[in-house]
Amino acid sequence: MATTDVFQKLDIRVGKFLEVEQLPNAKYTTHKLTIDFGSEIGEKVSCARVVRYTKDQLIGKLVLGVVNFPPRQIGKVMSEVLMLGVPDEEHECILIIPDKDVALGAQLY
Repeated sequence: MATTDVFQKLDIRVGKFLEVEQLPNAKYTTHKLTIDFGSEIGEKVSCARVVRYTKDQLIGKLVLGVVNFPPRQIGKVMSEVLMLGVPDEEHECILIIPDKDVALGAQLY
């Protein structure tokens, strides 16, 4: 069972999508996403399958991401952040997005 201590070790921050690029030759439709987490964390790259969104829908949108997991190699790209989402009825990722404008880098508590 997870404890409060375990949860508090996760550094979950608000970021904003700056760039979205579909990765060529990926086994699945995968995107390289550049996300700005504010001045303390900076820009990070994440790789994700986010087929429910267009590039225009993502650029400028806020998202929650875990910024303190170790980087993970996804194809030729090093993914530095785990974006948070939940599956829809077809098991595609629906991102966890703040419903108000909040500061970049704001920490979930």
